[in-house]
Amino acid sequence: MVRNIVVTSVIDAVVDDLKAQVLAHDLRPGMPLTEAEVAARYDVARATAKAAIERLVADKVLVRKNHKTARVVKLGPADVRDIYRTRAYLESEVLRRLAERREVPLEARVANAEIEALWRQGSWDSVDADMRFHTSLIDALGSARTSSVYGSLAFEVKLCMAQLQGSQRLSPEIIVAEHSRILDLIDAGDASGVAAMLDEHLARARELLAGALGGVPGPEAERPSTALMAQLPG
Repeated sequence: MVRNIVVTSVIDAVVDDLKAQVLAHDLRPGMPLTEAEVAARYDVARATAKAAIERLVADKVLVRKNHKTARVVKLGPADVRDIYRTRAYLESEVLRRLAERREVPLEARVANAEIEALWRQGSWDSVDADMRFHTSLIDALGSARTSSVYGSLAFEVKLCMAQLQGSQRLSPEIIVAEHSRILDLIDAGDASGVAAMLDEHLARARELLAGALGGVPGPEAERPSTALMAQLPG
């Protein structure tokens, strides 16, 4: 008996492209996405479209309630705060461990240099480089399980960052300065200092984004960057 199978690589391609469209806001928050639409859009079988949608629901790119049509996730202030606090718990412990080892991954320096180059060119589109910076720090710990847990947050984090940086509310200058300070503190072996710098870095982004999505931003949104201030002469 011949068994029907779905080619995984096709599903991966469809999933990746739909994720890119969500990040680019070509697929807007709350927009419905049916199996028929996905099948027609990519000229694939309904089974492939169904599998892609299920993957996107599992990855929290789409939401589906009570077996209704899946819709593009729509993040609110409470979602953003939960996502950012979750990543802060994980990243803080990883940075402490890296500081104890004084291990600064080259990939993090390269990613931050890319953000700075984009900023010098007048571009605020640094989401991918920013995510590579943070992911490289997580991966430097050398724990496959920790990297996997962080990876499960990756799309939601990128979606948050895309919405915030697209609004041009968080300065690339601050991002570069705070990333550089994080790496310097790791290199110096300052575990408590790097955890505090990370908390400041993520808290500002968290509250700016919460405000951009209709919430009342906390005081962290307007707090001056200690990393940027430290670079000033005198």
